[in-house]
Amino acid sequence: MIVCERTGQWAAGLRRELADAGLRLWETRSLADAWEAMAATPAAFLVLELLPGAAGPLLGRMAWLARDFPRARAAVVAPRRLAAYEGLAREAGAVYFTCSPRHLAPLARMIVRHLADLPPPQQTLLERIWASLPWGGLGS
Repeated sequence: MIVCERTGQWAAGLRRELADAGLRLWETRSLADAWEAMAATPAAFLVLELLPGAAGPLLGRMAWLARDFPRARAAVVAPRRLAAYEGLAREAGAVYFTCSPRHLAPLARMIVRHLADLPPPQQTLLERIWASLPWGGLGS
C-alpha cells in the first residue's frame, strides 16, 4: 500500500485502521515518487491526496493508472473544501473518495480485500524449495 500525501495525516489514520492487518505502508510526498513506488509494486493499492491547485496533475496521472498498472487500485483523499471533486476522481479511476479522516474504515477494508485477492509473488524454484523446508527457509 502506498500513500502519497504532504502531511502524513492520512497515513496515520490508515495505520490505525489497519493495525491488525499487518500491511506495509509506504509514504511518498510527490506523484513522481508514488509512481516510482508503483513501478516496484505494480499491484499496490495507492492512496492519493488531492490538494488545492493540484487536481489537474493528480487526476491526469490517475487516468493512466489502469494502463500503467492494471492490477493496481487507487483511492483519493482530500480536504473537505474539495468534496466537489469526487465525481472527477471517480471518473479518473478512484475506487474510493473521502474528505474525512474519520471515514477511513471502508477504505481500509477495501485495501485488505484488494491485497488478499492478489496472487502470491512469483518465486524461483530455489526460493520455493527453501520456503517449503520445515525450519522456515533462508531467513531462519
